[in-house]
Amino acid sequence: QVQLVESGGGLVQAGGSLRLSCAASGRTFSSYTMAWFRQAPGKERESVAAITWLGSVRYDADAVKGRFTISRDNAKNTVYLQMNSLKPEDTALYYCAAKIGSPTMNSYDYSYWGQGTQVTVSS
Repeated sequence: QVQLVESGGGLVQAGGSLRLSCAASGRTFSSYTMAWFRQAPGKERESVAAITWLGSVRYDADAVKGRFTISRDNAKNTVYLQMNSLKPEDTALYYCAAKIGSPTMNSYDYSYWGQGTQVTVSS
């Protein structure tokens, strides 16, 4: 069992930065693939980025490539999403998720979810 708690969201002007954190409980955090998803109002939840237990990363949202960086600290049971050069279209509720095995873009493959943290980017 893994419990996930996101933090770090907020209101920021376009061009600014935020770092989201996701703290996980459970002894086996290091064995999970961790991912960030986001959901904007009226839109489907989309995969943003994922990182395996070995540290391999993938970015599924073309719009964030080069601006967002996912990382993890297994000693702290925490995964991060550094978001730079934020745009109004990045406004969404950002979720942390965990699964065993390889990362996928499908939210249904992830077994554990946080409650989400709101990111709002003003123009």
